[in-house]
Amino acid sequence: MRQLIWRVAVFIAVAIWPLYWLYQAWSSALGPDPGKVLVDRLGLGTLILLLITLAMTPMQKLTGWSGWIAVRRQLGLWCFAYVVLHLAAYGVFVLGLDWSQLGVELRKRPYIIVGALGFLGLSALAVTSNRYSQRRLGKRWKKLHRLVYVILGLGLLHMLWIVRADLKEWAVYASLGAALLVLRIPPVMRRIPRVIAKKSSFATKA
Repeated sequence: MRQLIWRVAVFIAVAIWPLYWLYQAWSSALGPDPGKVLVDRLGLGTLILLLITLAMTPMQKLTGWSGWIAVRRQLGLWCFAYVVLHLAAYGVFVLGLDWSQLGVELRKRPYIIVGALGFLGLSALAVTSNRYSQRRLGKRWKKLHRLVYVILGLGLLHMLWIVRADLKEWAVYASLGAALLVLRIPPVMRRIPRVIAKKSSFATKA
């Protein structure tokens, strides 16, 4: 029952933000260019969800609670949903559904190509996130899903290219991403349970 409540809580917490942003756009609370704000927020939301998804395994190792892993797939699928909304908002508000302008945009803003590669990677992970794909692909499934690290790099590069003038916020996300990747290095990952055990032993003695 606790796991179900936790899953529902995560679902609501993630689903509410796009609805809230749409409400803000409808109520003219996003400034003179609400479309661009929506595109930016959905893109940033995708990156944040990707970081949170990658944090689930280290959190499970640090706390010993299986609830983190229980919502990992849901968060990954939400990450894909956000990037789909990001692309849809870009098509509607930036291109005005005039796809003939896409070639011009690609020449002017090559970071779109980087974002598109990240989208293709997330699409592959979303399509194969089910148990059927796990059984069908076998050992290849884990190799395929290691693509998430490449996708994270593409997402950070995409953001870096956009916010060149102000790197402070980007540096925060890049640092978090780097920390999560370090935690996934096998020798580091193996040491985490030992650190927890030492802390628990110290707390018991105290």
